Amino acid sequence: MPSFKSKLADPSIRMSMHVNVIPSAVTTQAIAASGADVVVIDREHGAVDYGTCHAMIAATQGTDCAPVVRVSEIADPEVKRVLDLGAEGIIFPLVRNAEDVRRAVASMRYPGSMGTRGFGPFIAHSRWPADMMSYARTIEDRLTCGILIETVEAVANIDAIVAEEGIDYMILAAFDLSATMGIPGQFDHPQFVKACAKVEQAARGAGVPLGGIAMTEEDAAERFAAGYRIISGFDVLHLKAKVAQTAAWARRPASVHAFVADAKGPQHSLTVPH
Repeated sequence: MPSFKSKLADPSIRMSMHVNVIPSAVTTQAIAASGADVVVIDREHGAVDYGTCHAMIAATQGTDCAPVVRVSEIADPEVKRVLDLGAEGIIFPLVRNAEDVRRAVASMRYPGSMGTRGFGPFIAHSRWPADMMSYARTIEDRLTCGILIETVEAVANIDAIVAEEGIDYMILAAFDLSATMGIPGQFDHPQFVKACAKVEQAARGAGVPLGGIAMTEEDAAERFAAGYRIISGFDVLHLKAKVAQTAAWARRPASVHAFVADAKGPQHSLTVPH
């Protein structure tokens, strides 16, 4: 199966990514089995502890879905630990400048590759076709480094950020970026639109794949038309939206249900035993 990294290297491939904030291997497995290219196990805003994180990473085994982890900060101890659980990559929050990029990239690499990651893949090597001592050379070229563009500082420094080596992709985090601009959720605000355009232009110029939130098919079409390669959503928001939809069906007047049934033609009944 192609790796996430190899998909990123092919500009013709578009991908779906789902942020997994629910601390459940069952949820992760369902996302992975449904055809997602990437599941982001969220240790920044989700309720995911390390043991659950390992189970969630393992739940992607046998699928074409890459398990990456969003860490809470650019910090060697946390990056090392989730990579040692078998993660296929890291997404770093709050990257504000080129120095942040350099620290993020170094935290994922071993010292022989100009990095700062400590060696101890006692768990991680079992996820890959490698023994423990060959893990480093087996996995290092497969790991992906993603960064979130979510602050006004990052937008101001975007040209310097994309010039740094080691970035595999960027995600434009609309919720956070609009909040740091003082216009939370105002995605049609001229200042926000201008900031997004600046990030998009920099990504195109540097050849860095770009991702963004798309909670509807219309959102996805808009992102792809703007040159984005990755669309992203959130498990808990998809779940809530679907439950709200079915709850609305139950609240329809009986006359509406009858009209819908008539419009669809004869219905087959299902007898449920008591």
